[in-house]
Amino acid sequence: MYCDRCGEPGTHPECTAARELEPPRYCPDCRRRMKVQVVPTGWTATCVEHGDRHG
Repeated sequence: MYCDRCGEPGTHPECTAARELEPPRYCPDCRRRMKVQVVPTGWTATCVEHGDRHG
């Protein structure tokens, strides 16, 4: 499992706090950089291997 903010293994308190305000940047399953689209009602992050995540 990888951090979805910085891409490093595990979870980090500073990344967890920052994620309350921003969408994920890395896939937590494979560490690939995701394509992120932010709209006023939320966000969509897409991994080429694992698909979409919404928030």
